[in-house]
Amino acid sequence: MSLSIQTNVNSMVAQENLRVNSDFQSRTIQRLTSGYRINSSGDDAAGLAVANQFRSATTELNQGVRNANDGISQLQIIDGGLTNITHILDRLKTLATQSASSTFTGDRATLENEYQMLLKEVNRQADNVGLGATNSINATIVSVYIGGGQDANTNSAITVDLAGSGVDAASLGVSQTSILTNAAVQVGRNAAAVKINANDSAVFTLETASGLHTITVNGKAGDTLQGQVNDLNSQLQGYGISASLDLTGKLQFVSANAFSVSGIATIAANLVNTTAEAAANTGLNTLQFTGVAGGGSHVKITVGGTSAIATLTTPAAPTSVDVDAINAALKAQGISSVRAVLDTSTLAAGVYGSITFQGSTNFSVSDDHLAANTYVDTGALVTATPGGDPNIAINSIAAALKSLGTTQGKVGTGENALNYAINLAKSQISNFSSAESQIRDADVASEAANLTKAQVLQQSSIAAMAQANSAPQAVLKLLQG
Repeated sequence: MSLSIQTNVNSMVAQENLRVNSDFQSRTIQRLTSGYRINSSGDDAAGLAVANQFRSATTELNQGVRNANDGISQLQIIDGGLTNITHILDRLKTLATQSASSTFTGDRATLENEYQMLLKEVNRQADNVGLGATNSINATIVSVYIGGGQDANTNSAITVDLAGSGVDAASLGVSQTSILTNAAVQVGRNAAAVKINANDSAVFTLETASGLHTITVNGKAGDTLQGQVNDLNSQLQGYGISASLDLTGKLQFVSANAFSVSGIATIAANLVNTTAEAAANTGLNTLQFTGVAGGGSHVKITVGGTSAIATLTTPAAPTSVDVDAINAALKAQGISSVRAVLDTSTLAAGVYGSITFQGSTNFSVSDDHLAANTYVDTGALVTATPGGDPNIAINSIAAALKSLGTTQGKVGTGENALNYAINLAKSQISNFSSAESQIRDADVASEAANLTKAQVLQQSSIAAMAQANSAPQAVLKLLQG
């Protein structure tokens, strides 16, 4: 190479190498301080695209694991409620079994009161876990997005199908069961009941020991017959009376308590007829009490060895005042198994004039003055024909347990599926993170060695450039003479 003052090629080569070595050192320091091999797209464009996909999948799966844990928590809440309802069904079956035995000598009304209270508790707890009649928010297809599938629509979500999985008393088929040996009372139609059309209505008049009550069921567009019976039942709850359709579709009422009921409709095609029809609770032991002119003003009711005597204000045509007096006298004597109600059979005429005594135990009624004209029908005490067979309740509860078990199975399967999904998601998170690390993360040991190398090369480049810069001075030797 010839000597040149104008162009110092060696210096230029040294400068270029110094630039390269400086860039190498800077890049190495950046990787060591950031921890990443790829700090800009230019470092590895293809690798960065793959690493970003792994990072995105990891982010999706991390949230998916949180979704799955939330789903498990929700299912566990439902599961706890279902377990509690099974315990209630166990108690219902115990009560039904006790009542079904002919050797039971206690008051079945006491058993029935607890039984009906527990049915209401089933409804309350079913609503609390979102599988009830008034709160069915969880009775649907529950989808929990996890991620990790080919796309958002394929293998990325766990589905728990709880649609139609109601666990309230009606859904379990036990809402209309009773453990009384009481016959149901049919009211209003000789044929099967039909639903009330929109803008029409049916009115039911109840007489209970607490007085006169009127219930109206209005027809609405989209109603079903069973839905209207359910509406009737929701209004009957406070009176301890339940309505249902018998096997032939006729409307019937049953209760452990004394009642009489009358029904009338706006049109014939209805739950009841357009002519008022009434019936007393023949499911209980009953006696008809009819006012007779010239009779005494007191009435005596005897249960076992205990008697209650009531004074009648209008003995010839008893009214609600007389009923209140009789029930107050019964209560004062501690008699809870017999009650008096006005007979709604004469409601259409605008007057009552008769009282029905109803009781879950044997009793007798007489005119306390022993007058010639008695207030009691000449017929003997009527004993109810068994109709509300507790064995039906036992069978219904067995079916309810099976139905509830199906729902529990769905919930349990969902919990297990979500746990398995979490395990897979965590494994994928680990593997995706590892794959991203291989591409994106810096090899610290290798970069540390590169830093030492870069520092040595930079120092060598600087020293060599200094030598190359001093080389043109040798030309001065040629000019010395």
